[in-house]
Amino acid sequence: MDRKISGAGIGAALAIGILLSAAPAPAQTSDRSAGGGSASMSFFITSVGSGKGADLGGLEGADRHCRQLAQAVGAGNRDWKAYLSTQAADGRPAVNARDRIGAGPWQNVKGQVIARSVEDLHANNGLTKQTGLTETGEMVNGRGDTPNTHDILTGSQPDGTAFGGAEDRTCGNWTRSGTEGAAMVGHHDRIGLGDDPPAKSWNSSHLTRGGCSQDALKGTGGAGLLYCFAAD
Repeated sequence: MDRKISGAGIGAALAIGILLSAAPAPAQTSDRSAGGGSASMSFFITSVGSGKGADLGGLEGADRHCRQLAQAVGAGNRDWKAYLSTQAADGRPAVNARDRIGAGPWQNVKGQVIARSVEDLHANNGLTKQTGLTETGEMVNGRGDTPNTHDILTGSQPDGTAFGGAEDRTCGNWTRSGTEGAAMVGHHDRIGLGDDPPAKSWNSSHLTRGGCSQDALKGTGGAGLLYCFAAD
């Protein structure tokens, strides 16, 4: 025998259906941790150089290079600055790398803290081969890898300040790509030929040799890579 459904029962069923259809869908969670991902990245080593040795187009060109690489991974909304010093020349004062990069803290794309302040960066930072990642999250080749690209252009002294004197240590303030000039580099992997402080220095290890060309940079274990920091 067929059962008759009362009007009240039909009304209740319809009400439940309407409520279920109107309920919001469960929120989707991101696969990125709260402390990582390109959106929270504030430090990286460039995955590529300018392709013209140490000719970066000056500080402006170097900053643009950092910004373009960051934009490619969705992090272009930060005020990206290359960690580079320039020397006094043509009536213009020197620029210190440490004064260009903001106050910190800085972390890589995985959320690992590199330094909490400018002082921390130049005293006891967390930069190693494992944490000195590119904008895409890749490790940069170090000593023992082929090719070795651990020389990072800085033009800086260990405390992040510019060099005085007439000797070129910034490849003409980042405009040279020939056989003239030289640039100070650091070792992102903190490994060199010896066990002395310069060999382990991330920002002031040795000068390039043979000029400022791409081949000259390769000759001492580099590829024209830069440290990029978010200054905001």
